[in-house]
Amino acid sequence: MSTTNTIQTTYSISDLSKEFDITTRSIRFYEDQGLLKPKRRGQTRIYSLKDRVRLKLILRGKRLGFSLAETRRLFELYDADKSSTSQLNTMLALVEEKKSALQQQMDDIKVVLMELNSAEQQCRIALEESKTKA
Repeated sequence: MSTTNTIQTTYSISDLSKEFDITTRSIRFYEDQGLLKPKRRGQTRIYSLKDRVRLKLILRGKRLGFSLAETRRLFELYDADKSSTSQLNTMLALVEEKKSALQQQMDDIKVVLMELNSAEQQCRIALEESKTKA
């Protein structure tokens, strides 16, 4: 690990694994997918600050429901256009898609809950009626 002014500029795979609480296998997978591009010193991977930031973005995207393909697309847009205007517009479109899908899931869940409540109520009524007949 090299440091400049106490800011770490390179990271080992174990550094990143510990920092983000993920397995080294996961990091290697993201590398295999072309999302991270560490330098090599023999068999040792040397990750840059850019790789660290990208790993953080990959994990955040995952939490938000973005696929790796969507994350890759955002990285490619950023790499092609450092002004990031196209990246931000794409991100806004993806966020809107995710929000819409989540809203649909919430609506679907509400319908299922209403149906379950109705079924539960009918079962309770039937149970009470069976007790009074017995």
